[in-house]
Amino acid sequence: MTSIRATTWQLRSRRLELTKRPLVMGIVNVTPDSFSDGGKFFSRQWAVEHALRLEDAGANIIDIGGESTRPYSQPVSLADELERVIPIIQSLSGRLSIPISIDTSKAAVAQAAIDSGAQIINDVTGLTGDPQMIAVAASSQAGICAMHMQGTPQTMQDSPQYDDVVEDIFRYLTQRDAALLASGISADRICLDPGIGFGKTHEHNWTLLRGCSRFLALGRPILVGHSRKGVIRKLVGENSDRIAAGSVGVSLALAQQGIQILRVHDVEATCAALSCFAQITQDQDN
Repeated sequence: MTSIRATTWQLRSRRLELTKRPLVMGIVNVTPDSFSDGGKFFSRQWAVEHALRLEDAGANIIDIGGESTRPYSQPVSLADELERVIPIIQSLSGRLSIPISIDTSKAAVAQAAIDSGAQIINDVTGLTGDPQMIAVAASSQAGICAMHMQGTPQTMQDSPQYDDVVEDIFRYLTQRDAALLASGISADRICLDPGIGFGKTHEHNWTLLRGCSRFLALGRPILVGHSRKGVIRKLVGENSDRIAAGSVGVSLALAQQGIQILRVHDVEATCAALSCFAQITQDQDN
């Protein structure tokens, strides 16, 4: 594996350039039980309109998911997940100028999403949850994001343990990357995610966030999904404005570390903060 910082991410039919300023992946949860937005965009019409607003606000990618992965959430059926996400992707395909990502661990959902216009498969199980997922990823030539999760959403917060959370996850992602390459997925299509909140205590999460630059040595685009997570809520409280502000603060800290992709709910605020951050830091890089 190369240790050179990734500067591009090849998707199914387009390539994303990864500059010093992170790309912003806007979240559209099409679920009735998301911990962060409470099913606010569960309606198909509202989900489509929200995705379009996120693009206008500056998002570089739209990530659409139809199954909650919050702690202790229950799986949804294949039929329900398809019904939630595929009509939205079909409605947005051709209307968005930015790529669509499907947030799923089901191969059949990923395939249907790609057939409907999605460019990225974002799998919280690291493409291990469905034995057919790697074949779909390889044959579709989609960009893929493989995340680290200890356990499952039903068990991941039951006393997670690590010897060294950063190095343990670094080894996992190294091994997962090698497995994906061996399965026929090309290196330029692989993105990796250390999985904030997925089988980690709050202390683990803060250590991981402080050490995210370590993962750049993997030579792949690094995506971090910290937005509105419990680790932030525990620190700032349950006020929605404080949670949003805390999420933006973490985004800036990750930008300082060179993380290439930030998966967030509050796209407009994040993009504004990143613009100001870039204005201050650009002269320091010359």
